[in-house]
Amino acid sequence: MSSAVINRLDYQEPAFRVENINLVFNLDPVTTTVYNTMRIEPLTDSDHDLVLNGSELELASVFENGSPLSTERYTVTPEALIIRGIRQKTTITIYNKFHPQANTLLSGIYMSNGNFMSQCESEGFRRITYFPDHPDMLTRFHVEIRADKEQYPILLSNGNLIEQGDLDNGRHFAIWEDPSLKPCYLFALVAGKLVKREEVYKLANGKDCLLQVWVEPQNADKTEHTMECIKRAIHWDETRWGLEYDLDRFMLVATDDFNFGAMENKGLNIFNTRYVLATPKMATDLDYFNIESVVGHEYFHNWTGDRVTLRDWFQLTLKEGLTVFRDQEFSRDMLGKSAVIKRIMDVRALRSRQFPEDAGPMAHPIRPESYRQINNFYTMTVYEKGAEIYRMLQTMLGKEGFKKGLSLYIERNDGRAATCEDFINAMAEANGRDLKQFFLWYSQAGTPRVQVKTYWDPEASTYTIVASQSTPATPGQPVKHPFVIPIAVGLVDSEGHDIPLQLEGETAPLGTTRVLELKDEENEWTFVNVGSRPVPSLLRDFSAPVILDYAYTRDELAFLARNDADPFNRWDAMNRLMLGVLEDMTDVIEMGGKPEADHNLLSSFEQILTDETLTPAFRAITLQLPAENLIGEPRAVIDPDAIRKARTELKAAIGRRYSSLLFKLAESYETPGDYSPDSESAGRRSLKNLAYDYLITGGNPKALIALRGQFEKANNLTDKLAALTSVVNSASPAKTNMLVEAAKEWQGNPILINKWLTVQASAGTQPGEADTLTRVRQLMDCGAFSIKNPNNVYALILAFCNNEPEFHRKDGKGYEFWLQILRELCSVNEYVAARVARTLDHWKRYTPDRAQMMYRVLNEAKHIPGLPVGVQEILDKSLGLTD
Repeated sequence: MSSAVINRLDYQEPAFRVENINLVFNLDPVTTTVYNTMRIEPLTDSDHDLVLNGSELELASVFENGSPLSTERYTVTPEALIIRGIRQKTTITIYNKFHPQANTLLSGIYMSNGNFMSQCESEGFRRITYFPDHPDMLTRFHVEIRADKEQYPILLSNGNLIEQGDLDNGRHFAIWEDPSLKPCYLFALVAGKLVKREEVYKLANGKDCLLQVWVEPQNADKTEHTMECIKRAIHWDETRWGLEYDLDRFMLVATDDFNFGAMENKGLNIFNTRYVLATPKMATDLDYFNIESVVGHEYFHNWTGDRVTLRDWFQLTLKEGLTVFRDQEFSRDMLGKSAVIKRIMDVRALRSRQFPEDAGPMAHPIRPESYRQINNFYTMTVYEKGAEIYRMLQTMLGKEGFKKGLSLYIERNDGRAATCEDFINAMAEANGRDLKQFFLWYSQAGTPRVQVKTYWDPEASTYTIVASQSTPATPGQPVKHPFVIPIAVGLVDSEGHDIPLQLEGETAPLGTTRVLELKDEENEWTFVNVGSRPVPSLLRDFSAPVILDYAYTRDELAFLARNDADPFNRWDAMNRLMLGVLEDMTDVIEMGGKPEADHNLLSSFEQILTDETLTPAFRAITLQLPAENLIGEPRAVIDPDAIRKARTELKAAIGRRYSSLLFKLAESYETPGDYSPDSESAGRRSLKNLAYDYLITGGNPKALIALRGQFEKANNLTDKLAALTSVVNSASPAKTNMLVEAAKEWQGNPILINKWLTVQASAGTQPGEADTLTRVRQLMDCGAFSIKNPNNVYALILAFCNNEPEFHRKDGKGYEFWLQILRELCSVNEYVAARVARTLDHWKRYTPDRAQMMYRVLNEAKHIPGLPVGVQEILDKSLGLTD
């Protein structure tokens, strides 16, 4: 694979058009053959070569208009078939072979549990046949699949089934035709022993659509929830956006072997099984929720990604950021009165994973300017930060304004390959807004820091907010220009009520939440008729992806945690209070002292815990302590041991102080009867299990007894896994038997075994136990783990690498393990290897001894034989060897 840098500004329009493509597959696990017939039309008078991308293919023959093409007319390289002398419309036929069984990269067509599966985004189609493999090459696909009928009774591809029947020698065929124009990255093929759940669904336009969920036979009873999610997603897209489905059928296939979560291939989505299969005893409340979210995401791509696709891969956020925003809105609407839980989850993920990315060596805008391997840019920045940029537009333009802009964008670009400019221009025109400055969010990397100062004038009864912005330099971008930052604000009086907000120059108040647009390095706004000093509620609903600097006192944070009318900011105030206390406790530990919990925090904790006006789900998520990486993020130097000790001691202190209250609450929030993943029941389980987790961390013996009983008797995985996780993270020897029991019960189920692996890889080492790294090495040798299975690697290896004190152990053995795993993965699956490589992105942030050891293994990794380009790119950026 080429290591050349690809630059956005080097884009050139295609010199040829593929009018249509006819593919005939003769499937065989060892060697599959493809007959590829393309109708090619030159688009310019210039004498361009036709470059057809191809990787790890065996070329057998090339024909033009039915006659063999002279070898003088074409050249074959490891990366392309180059044909010269095409000056008029012509038909090119290519006969090539590839090897599915040997494809451990899981890109192109590969084998999974004896079935043929495919993954073509971003550059997998070139591993199937020769084609201009870039997203602006849209064509119509006609596909015939031939295979052994007994081994592969089900043959699927995109679009509509035209014909199927038997062939000689026990083989059969199916012909699929997709009427839509699509790029080759949306092509899909599946063949194997599969069973389906199907329903006929009536679309809003009155047409019937066949919905099918295909799985392996043993999973036939695990797809009811997914089918219901598909129907909810279709209905939501129709009612919220006026977008209707356009094919006769919508198919979804699940596989255990998949590099990603799911893929939106036109009409034939392919999913990782963990986002499809669900029963009460194999899926947690969060799994049920995530399945709905991912099903929605992939379905919503039908319009934002499939019908309107991308000009080039630099525009990736145009489909992914936009569709993440749409799936977030879908999930919030499905949650009803608990909608804020989704917002909190999204912002927690953004702060814990995307903000560090913005501050690290891999920082890039949501539309990158260059890359060596595009798969390295399927990132939190492109997806989740991208979603925040689209959300800001909705905040500024209003829901109806955003919908008008989206409708115009789709109307103009249906069946086309679009750019980010196309989207912004549609939003601007539909709403009569100048969005040129806003477009900086697409081109500038880094997280803006917004500093806010406030001034109350008691004599004039005015309250002034002064906000300034700055963005740190990032690789390749030393100078930053001011963004447009929407800041949603409220003012809370001493009684806990929102003050009606009237800006200077206005004749009357306009609501209790106002969106102020920070456009310059500094702006100020003055509110009138503010008769007493308020507490500002800033960045309500997290109205912009920025770091807020405002000198809240702990009393003010405690006040907002109890009173803010904005539920997100109520959570955020408690979260900030916890973070401040944990940072102080970490400081004390690093200086050799004994930390103590803060009274404001303890008081607020009790008040929220006992506030029955709040939903159980909101109380549970608000009372969770911040993750260790969030505690470490603002620190100049990260000491993982001190951070974990501070977090554990605060958790234990709360568990001891409120033991009777927590125990009573846990008992009262049981969910008897049949399991239901609805938000109310899930919230009750979440609060109950949080209470038990605080109790067992505080050493409560009754909690251990209760959790062992819950583990043995639970009728749902949420309670069973929560009990197991809490006990495994305690000093109790009961964990050994519980892990053995779980392994016996869950063996044979890959999804459950992966959870079992993660529980152990994420645990801390207790006195007298073998360390976690030793346990991880042992688990790698158990029959349930395979380095070739991405889900296994994510569940065990990545979980361990994210277990800060255990991975960053002082003797450096965690880093030696990282290097060993990276060597293995580089020869198996470079995409998974790249994900593991990124766990050392922030090596400079740690204590000097750890940083030095990480620097050494990063340099050693650069000498891995056959180092993939994508991994090399990450290592170079981590070491500061490239911008």
